[in-house]
Amino acid sequence: MSATTFPALRITDPAGFGRVAVLLGGTSTEREVSLDSGRNVLEALQARGVQAFAVDGIPALVDAIREGKVDRVFNILHGNRGGGEDGVLQGLLDALGVPYTGPGVLGSALTMDKIRTKQVWMAEGLPTPRFVRIAPGADMTAAARSLGLPVFVKPSSEGSSVGVFRILDEADLAPAAAFAADYPRELLMEQMVQGEEFTVGIVGGVVLPSVRIVPAGDWYDYHAKYIADDTQYLCPGLEGDDEDAIRKLALAAFHAAGCSGWGRVDVMLDRVHGFQLIEVNTAPGMTSHSLVPKAAGKAGVGFEELCWRILEQTLPGVAG
Repeated sequence: MSATTFPALRITDPAGFGRVAVLLGGTSTEREVSLDSGRNVLEALQARGVQAFAVDGIPALVDAIREGKVDRVFNILHGNRGGGEDGVLQGLLDALGVPYTGPGVLGSALTMDKIRTKQVWMAEGLPTPRFVRIAPGADMTAAARSLGLPVFVKPSSEGSSVGVFRILDEADLAPAAAFAADYPRELLMEQMVQGEEFTVGIVGGVVLPSVRIVPAGDWYDYHAKYIADDTQYLCPGLEGDDEDAIRKLALAAFHAAGCSGWGRVDVMLDRVHGFQLIEVNTAPGMTSHSLVPKAAGKAGVGFEELCWRILEQTLPGVAG
């Protein structure tokens, strides 16, 4: 699997896509990242002659569809509750008969919930770190003691490192507990993997080279993802059999979670237990710091062609 071979383009005339709404922004906690991603996608599609235009948020998209202005949607709306990764948008577009990029209702809704995704992976025999579900009002200290430190605490249904806490000892629990007191939904407490961090992009049936992430700080937080210029990205992240193994695991995890089209699977390499699946992103970032474009570039596919190939997944019989 080490070689990355893309099939020939299915469509070469941009007019074949019709009018493409690039869905960005929205009202989720990831709005700013989505706006950045969306601008890049819009520019790339327009540069290739696609009749693409920006639409900010789901209500505006509904209006554009009602007005007969949309033939398909490039969804780069991140997050949930006003974002485009939780299955709500997908169900709406399915009901309206409008094709869109990324996984469908099941894959989007499931992978937005980290706890349920891990439960599916465990049922499929796929490796993922041990975890505890933290219900609103639950005793976080007791949960940490039952799981064993160190751990990460994060919302079960957020992205872009929103609300993530790294807990090395019980003294570190105070900020996480304060966040939990005001957060009305479930949290995930997960054993911290001691090892290297990777991500693997998937476009259709093509698995991209892995990317090893080496932050300058202690861990890959929001700052390291979107702001810092000193985070290192090594691609491919592994070689030989190890690279084959992580890519096969990522594809298995993607399909087990009901995903198709395109996305990104985050994986840790534990020093003792080997590869451990962390989460799936069904509308990955497309910013200057984003990882799917970096991996695609390593495979010989530039940003404009990558956006074109993702959009091709909306054509009948293409999504993989």
